[in-house]
Amino acid sequence: MVFDNKYIQLRIEKAELLKKEGINPYANDSKRNTTIEKFLNVNTDIVNKENKRDEKRHYTLSGRIKFFRVMGKASFIKIEDESGMLQVYVARDNLTEGFYNDVFKKNIEVGDIVEVMGYPFVTGQGELSLHADELRLLTKAISPLPEKFHGVTDKEIRYRKRYLDLIMNADVRKTFKTRSKVISLTRRFFEEKGFLEVETPMMHPIAGGANAKPFVTHHNALGIDRYLRIAPELYLKRLIVGGFEAVFEINRNFRNEGMDATHNPEFTSIEFYWAYKTYKDLIEITKEYFRYLFDHLDLPTQLPYGDLEVDFSRFSEVPLIESLYTIGDVPQEIVNDKDKIIAFLKSKNIQVKNGLNLGQLQGELFDEFVEEKLINPTFITEYPVDISPLARRSDANPEITERFELFIAGREIANAFSELNDPVDQYERFKAQVESKESGDDEAHEMDLDFVEALSYGMAPTAGQGIGIDRLVMLLTNEHSIRDVLLFPAMKPIHTEEKNQQEEE
Repeated sequence: MVFDNKYIQLRIEKAELLKKEGINPYANDSKRNTTIEKFLNVNTDIVNKENKRDEKRHYTLSGRIKFFRVMGKASFIKIEDESGMLQVYVARDNLTEGFYNDVFKKNIEVGDIVEVMGYPFVTGQGELSLHADELRLLTKAISPLPEKFHGVTDKEIRYRKRYLDLIMNADVRKTFKTRSKVISLTRRFFEEKGFLEVETPMMHPIAGGANAKPFVTHHNALGIDRYLRIAPELYLKRLIVGGFEAVFEINRNFRNEGMDATHNPEFTSIEFYWAYKTYKDLIEITKEYFRYLFDHLDLPTQLPYGDLEVDFSRFSEVPLIESLYTIGDVPQEIVNDKDKIIAFLKSKNIQVKNGLNLGQLQGELFDEFVEEKLINPTFITEYPVDISPLARRSDANPEITERFELFIAGREIANAFSELNDPVDQYERFKAQVESKESGDDEAHEMDLDFVEALSYGMAPTAGQGIGIDRLVMLLTNEHSIRDVLLFPAMKPIHTEEKNQQEEE
């Protein structure tokens, strides 16, 4: 039971005592008229005044008590709101008779949310503070906070009880504020570029738009299964067919796959599609997008990421095949020979799935020997057709596509194509994907005849791109697990963990 803890029981008793004294421990009539940040900013001038106090200024602030020091007839508390922390001086003789000893000292404690009224002054140690002439309880916290010097450091607790993590760790709140700013700036950037924000279905009849294993649900009213979307791509391109020329969607996607430092079953990305443009145009708008983010987030172009230093002013472009030998140190003479690639991978003790074609094997080489070496922003271009079922073939070389992926700090951040708009070619590629699925590739794309029909009505030459918001925020905040940039990451249920542990014992 959540209330069995003896310390929680003591706090519940205090809440009941307050009710008997006519004090509502869960009041809902706060009179707050400013925030802590604003209070500190507007009163910096009194720090240099001789009396270092100004009783003519009067403020009402609210926040959670994070520190409590009792000193006989007076006490210091520190309260925190979303904007910052403030020291408050609470003296017995300034409050209603009996309140200090009977209510404040006995029944109010760290974790409670209070409202304080008073004037600014500067302590002997030079700290701008509030001299309280009134204090009232707004919310009684019946669960005690963790010990303040250590906070919440256990990652499992932090992820499962994000509310507690946010209470105790100001840096965590800062990370999620940055995330919200990134999403807001992303929306603003594309709107300023003339893109239209749209919404497309999250339950799909066909799991399409990317190679991934979907989540399956059931639509009771229609009596059919549906798939949580793995990507919005095919719906957004239908809109280009319909006549829109620049659309974007900031979307949640779902992939029923493994979890690790950069993968969560649900994730956020932006996908945008731009008629009469090519993937080369997307390279330029991506550079512009990063400049826009860095300018508005007031970030330096060189950012640390763990032991790495990433220079966001140095973007480069390298074709995928070329990257294998210029960056990955793979022997150049093997990169276009299927049998030699298999032999090379086996010589490196890398397991090779049966039935992989040349393009897929080249993708394996890239994953193993190139990706982690791409530190500064690098556009890897000209992907093999075999691993790009939705991208347009190059006119110069039909074996490769007009595609890029952007890698930063050894991780993929974005994926973009000059879109395939030949319906016959699209149909044939879907057929090849179906064959792969029938051969055991459960991530292969399914046939989508409705999308093929949409293309048959004519889609303008178009370029499209997806950018992973979660991984982007990880880069900008120097976080190394996707769970640290998701407010509520996917977690294994605790009862399942306990059952597994019992079985092991």
